[in-house]
Amino acid sequence: MESSADFKKQASQILYEASKRTWENRKGRIGEVISSSEDFRGPRGIDISELPKGTRLYGGMDGVGNKIEIAERMKNHRTMASGLVEMVCGDKVREGMEPIFIMSNIDVNSLNGNIGIVKEIVEGYVEAAKEADVVILNGEIAELGKRISGYGNFNYTWCASAIGIGRAERILDGRKIKIGDALVGLEEPGFRSNGLSKLLEIMEKNFGEHWHELSFEGKKKFGEYGLVPAKIYTRAVVEMFGGYDREPKAEIHGIAHITGDGIPEKLSSALNGTGLGAHVEPFEPNDFIKYLQYIGKIDDALAYRTWNMGQGMIIITSEPEKVMNVASFHNIESKIIGEITKNPGITIKSKGYYSEEEELRF
Repeated sequence: MESSADFKKQASQILYEASKRTWENRKGRIGEVISSSEDFRGPRGIDISELPKGTRLYGGMDGVGNKIEIAERMKNHRTMASGLVEMVCGDKVREGMEPIFIMSNIDVNSLNGNIGIVKEIVEGYVEAAKEADVVILNGEIAELGKRISGYGNFNYTWCASAIGIGRAERILDGRKIKIGDALVGLEEPGFRSNGLSKLLEIMEKNFGEHWHELSFEGKKKFGEYGLVPAKIYTRAVVEMFGGYDREPKAEIHGIAHITGDGIPEKLSSALNGTGLGAHVEPFEPNDFIKYLQYIGKIDDALAYRTWNMGQGMIIITSEPEKVMNVASFHNIESKIIGEITKNPGITIKSKGYYSEEEELRF
């Protein structure tokens, strides 16, 4: 009979084999993996001995959050990694960094009988890493018993760290942003990994514990809308500003990564210290977000501070056509959604349920 230690070893080996499949993503480039062991416990690293003075390494971490509960409800864990990878890698490109590797930690209640779910999770992880053009350096998994809880029998939390590399002159700290710069929105059809606590609260209050099994407008189940994979913009945006050592495809002055707190907070953060503002005429949010607004009585101002409302990233640029050309090449929908203004503050021409076309001020 297999023990807990046996399951842990199997899961760790699965994570290791998955990470090895991503090492080709940066072979022969900065970020190539150096490994001296075939054991999942062995040392692995990145050779940076040839990097010149002025090179910057930046790190950051984040997690999937409550989106995991929707995966638990729907018994579908394949899209969790897209949200995780985009969260951490998107934060690096926002700073003008090229992400090169990621590391993660999964804490589960029990691995007994759940190795198949672990395999499903890491398959999505490998796909997302390839899409973001990064390697998975390593991963850790731990059984924590009743300290981890959720919906159903298998529960987990998942967080990751990303390391990005950049040149000092390409760091995006707001100093390049100018009045009249265009805002190019990159469309996001789903929820990413933000605002899911509010989604869960609204749905359970209105439809009870098994809300995820009900259908929305006779189409997909409610739960499926929460599992739409996050768009991964990393490869495209790195190509736009040139990453660490390539020729830029467009002049990029700043980036807002639309995660927690939505457009008002993230765009304000990108403009921090400039004294400037922005006017935004965004993409429309998906119909399910508008439905959540309606049944949850979420006014548009709160909705724009809770969900991405149709865009996952905003590129601040003096060359919007070039930005949109790169986005199109990577099959990302984009359009000009506003501009930088002289007066501080963020104004949004609402596309929400309650005040469509009205101007919201933040």
